[in-house]
Amino acid sequence: MTRSELIALLAGRFPQLTQKDAGLAVAVILEAIHSTLAQGSRVEIRGFGSFGLNYRPSRQARNPKTSQPVTVPAKWVPAFKAGKELRERVMATASPRGMSPHTIDTRFLRVGRDS
Repeated sequence: MTRSELIALLAGRFPQLTQKDAGLAVAVILEAIHSTLAQGSRVEIRGFGSFGLNYRPSRQARNPKTSQPVTVPAKWVPAFKAGKELRERVMATASPRGMSPHTIDTRFLRVGRDS
């Protein structure tokens, strides 16, 4: 689901909201999450999940083109952890657009970890 699809869904579910008002509501929610994370705090939405920050320490890597070692600096990265209710609901009902487990793009999955 894209941002514009979310706005259309919100405007459709609440007829008193215009597309513009629904867009502002989505923007306010996303901005609140963004600014809270930027301050180093966590955002928890009960039944859905929590947004937080994970620290990645600096590490040595290799430039694939030149094979020279490079230092990747330490950084904080945003992270999302699904809540128990969301995980249970997804496990009970999800079927990613008719895909089998063998055809799902696993780059976005955490395999072998309870998230």
